[in-house]
Amino acid sequence: MAYTHRELHIQFNQLSDALVIAAVYWAAHSLREQLAILLPSVFTAIAPFSDYKWLFLIILPSYPFLLDINGYYTRSYRILRRETLWILCKSGALCALIAIAAMYFLSMTALARGVILLFAAFSVAALVLKDELFRLYYAKHRHATPGRAVLLVGSTDRNAEFEKLLADHPEWDLFVAGKLDPAIHPLADLSQVLHEKSIGCVVFNVARTYFDDVERAVLACETEGVEAWLVADFVRTSIARASIADFHGKPVLMFRTTPAISWQLIAKRFLDIAGSGIGLLVLGPLVMLPTAIGIRLTSPGPVLFHQKRSGLHGRQFNMHKFRTMMDNAEMLRVELETFNEMTGPVFKIKKDPRITPIGRFLRKTSIDELPQLWNVLKGDMSLVGPRPLPYYEVDQFQNFAHRRRLSVKPGLTCLWQISGRNQVGFDQWMKLDLEYIDTWSFWLDLKILARTIPVVIGGLGAH
Repeated sequence: MAYTHRELHIQFNQLSDALVIAAVYWAAHSLREQLAILLPSVFTAIAPFSDYKWLFLIILPSYPFLLDINGYYTRSYRILRRETLWILCKSGALCALIAIAAMYFLSMTALARGVILLFAAFSVAALVLKDELFRLYYAKHRHATPGRAVLLVGSTDRNAEFEKLLADHPEWDLFVAGKLDPAIHPLADLSQVLHEKSIGCVVFNVARTYFDDVERAVLACETEGVEAWLVADFVRTSIARASIADFHGKPVLMFRTTPAISWQLIAKRFLDIAGSGIGLLVLGPLVMLPTAIGIRLTSPGPVLFHQKRSGLHGRQFNMHKFRTMMDNAEMLRVELETFNEMTGPVFKIKKDPRITPIGRFLRKTSIDELPQLWNVLKGDMSLVGPRPLPYYEVDQFQNFAHRRRLSVKPGLTCLWQISGRNQVGFDQWMKLDLEYIDTWSFWLDLKILARTIPVVIGGLGAH
């Protein structure tokens, strides 16, 4: 029920935000139009609003989405207002950049960018005002109508923890009407408490030792038509997050360490398709074709190097790279094993004698990785994710926890790539990959992509 309240609250918030954003966009254009009339010496005339309407197709979906991935709709109403302001400023700035980029790529340069800048500034102010009105409404509504009564069943500590959670989210419209500790009061008394306090929901937050009593108590709630929740934290995990699903009528408790399917993951795939597609179209004739010709002219052997790598869940795929080594490099590796400078199963040598002269430049500039854009477009890889390792290196992992890096798609760049690459030891490399998985968000991907550019240009950690 709280989940339903939460989803309805988020959907209502997103709808109201979309209306505010649309109104502010129109107002920003009107203000800029009036400025051109009142101050013609400072502001030039702009096109009518009809020429700007098509930007609604970009602004209306992207602004609420950016608010969502920045945590605006899932934040507690008790967080500091400056944290909310930072989320709004960040989202507004990103939306403005997306709109201006769209105007540039679609050759709509005649449209005034000042309209977008005014819109970004005013939208933040309008959303702050809307957020304050929502806060006032929930504060008054909570005093006028206390909402649905909840009975907490559990130890003193567990009940206090859940009570704080409800207090942090007044929008759920729930209040604690009573508490019951099964170690002190038997759950057989539950029906009497339900009658005395007009309880609408019972939250069972108990240890496994009470499960037999809880089963009977849930049946009592069922008989009286009272909603019952069972807090399913009886399986203690350090990383995996639990979620409930209905699997053809069977309630299933799922534990996952990777992000669940969400709009952020869908956006990640769209970014992969757009980024790899544009990369192949732009860099193909400008960089990749001259590179292929250079490799062909300077050393015998094929232009591309194909190798079986471990992808999502260890599934093998053919990864493509520009060949940077002699054609018989894999056979020579056996002779060079004793010179390996990387700890763990990974094989790397700073001055690898198998690398061709042009190959050293390609590695330094990461141009050798560009054919993997095709892997990204196909879906074998992502733009951001742990670097794919050869399957035989993955099979040599001594610490099985390192295999958790296979729970997401491998990528072109990652935290390891922007943290020094080959200057980072194997254990630290694995730690960075797991940190990426545990803290993943679409925003993190964007930050890694932005930080990859100066790293590649500077050749940091490459050899």
